[in-house]
Amino acid sequence: MPAAATTAALPPPPPRTFLVTGASKGIGRAIAQRLARDGHSIIVHYHNDEPGARATLASLAAPDTVATPSFDVGCSTLDVGRSPEAHRLLQFDVRDRAACAATLEEHVSGHGPLYGVILNAGIARDGAFPSLSAEDWDDVLRTDLDGFYNVLHPVLPAMIAARRGGRIVTISSVSGLTGNRGQVNYSAAKAGLIGATKALAVELARRRITVNCVAPGLIDTGMLDLEPGLLEQIIEHNIPARRIGTPDEVASLVAWLASDESAYVTRQVISINGGML
Repeated sequence: MPAAATTAALPPPPPRTFLVTGASKGIGRAIAQRLARDGHSIIVHYHNDEPGARATLASLAAPDTVATPSFDVGCSTLDVGRSPEAHRLLQFDVRDRAACAATLEEHVSGHGPLYGVILNAGIARDGAFPSLSAEDWDDVLRTDLDGFYNVLHPVLPAMIAARRGGRIVTISSVSGLTGNRGQVNYSAAKAGLIGATKALAVELARRRITVNCVAPGLIDTGMLDLEPGLLEQIIEHNIPARRIGTPDEVASLVAWLASDESAYVTRQVISINGGML
């Protein structure tokens, strides 16, 4: 009689370092918190909202962790905790290519390669196209699309050289899939982000670095600014789930894409929108 089959429990993956851009609030904060709960070291990126980033950072500390803050001026970081995998703050403007390169290359040199990057930083400057200013066009494209190159280009060589695989998740939007009235700039940037995600996924697949995109619909964040009554109309007529989503729900999807369980998933755009029509 053959021996009974046994299944050995797989050991948990080792702690890995993830950079989460735009992590001072909303979806970015929820992603940072979820990845930290999964045991990873988080680099909390911010541009202007240092108080928000500090609040995110404080929320990542384990209950038994004693925070010992200290600034590293050269790299604009703040370490919390005592372990080598301590969470950190990192400040830079994703629109500024030179600043991104200098800050991220210095950080990688001092702390080692990243395992994953969650490209969440983004802005919206809505308005009808005939009245859309050149500044609003440029700010959105430079933040939401150029940030892809500016953040990933300095960190990818070390990720590749480490030969450990990796995870890249970009945060697009339903607007990048369908276009949206009053959001020509935002829709263009988010659609471009989808194209960049798909192309980079092809380049990196053989290196076991997956590249995927999450496209949220209406999520309860500070960027959701609609006229009174309009949200209720959209929920009633366009969202079969009859509600808007939460940042934690987006974070759960991102966490799965960042996990070992998603190793065979790459070059995908996954919508999370309550079945939005």
